[in-house]
Amino acid sequence: MDRGYFTLQWHITNRCDQRCKHCYIYGTKKKITLFDVNVKNAENIIDKFIFFCKKIKRKPFINITGGDPLLHPFVWDILKLLSSKNIKFNILGNPYHLDNVTVHNLKKLDCVNYQLSIDGLRKTHDNIRKADSFDITLEKIKILKNNKIKVNIMSTVSKINYHELPEVARLVSTTGVDKYTFARYCPTDNDIEQSIPPFEYKQFLEKMYNVYSELSHCGTKFILKDHLWKLFFYERGEFRTMSDNNTVYDGCGCGINHITLLEDGTVYACRRFISPIGNINDFDFYTIFFGEQLSYYRNIDNLEKCSKCELFNYCRGCHAVSAGVYGDFFKPDPQCWKTIK
Repeated sequence: MDRGYFTLQWHITNRCDQRCKHCYIYGTKKKITLFDVNVKNAENIIDKFIFFCKKIKRKPFINITGGDPLLHPFVWDILKLLSSKNIKFNILGNPYHLDNVTVHNLKKLDCVNYQLSIDGLRKTHDNIRKADSFDITLEKIKILKNNKIKVNIMSTVSKINYHELPEVARLVSTTGVDKYTFARYCPTDNDIEQSIPPFEYKQFLEKMYNVYSELSHCGTKFILKDHLWKLFFYERGEFRTMSDNNTVYDGCGCGINHITLLEDGTVYACRRFISPIGNINDFDFYTIFFGEQLSYYRNIDNLEKCSKCELFNYCRGCHAVSAGVYGDFFKPDPQCWKTIK
């Protein structure tokens, strides 16, 4: 029985020409060694992923990212491999290497979606990412749309920029982007100063919801990615739980429907926090996915406070943020206002 897609987030290189303040790679204090997946190994990885998806009766889907994947010296060989094997893929990257020829070639290889980032209005965004990044991103949205590639805009939310994101949502709605969403900053190296206090985060969601409602007919789809939206709507009386308390309906997909592969072959439970669970050069995806290390993160009954919440089967917050703030995946979500009542 077809149960939908299984997603692999595949970092094919850690080369990048931005140094974003919230980056999982360059935002840490670790020394970085440049690494690219070689093409021969890439084909082996793709075949392993196809076999895994067949075994679990899911369709394979891959998010190609980095670093900036377009900086991989043989990125086109890897993308042609995906296309030849009929694997649908998105690209998550920077705007700098997009031009009409590049985007046209991506379309020919059936790239479904290109994700770019806008992390605030011009001054804030460029301070987080790189000078002129804001204007270049807006310019490249037009090129992608002209070539009929769907565009997703992502914002990383922190105390630096959350007050500007309602205006960012309004802005991107005027550019014709297909989707807009945001995800919370997961602190690295105990950098918790940019974490938003719980009730401020609730107020932020309220403001974003009002803007989304205002723009509901604009053509841009606003994705409610954060699991705390469930709590937000539940408290408004706009979401009800089911009577079956033994079924997980929604919430974090860690260990359920996605997995992350780094450029050196390390597999992570989730890229948003340090969570190595094996290496694809030593094992196959099936062995890693159903292995003891990933099963550890599926032990959701151990989630502090979440396990006692009536929204347990629908929300559970984001425990990648918990891991970043507390160093413990199972600690309560730092932005969940319900846990501090």
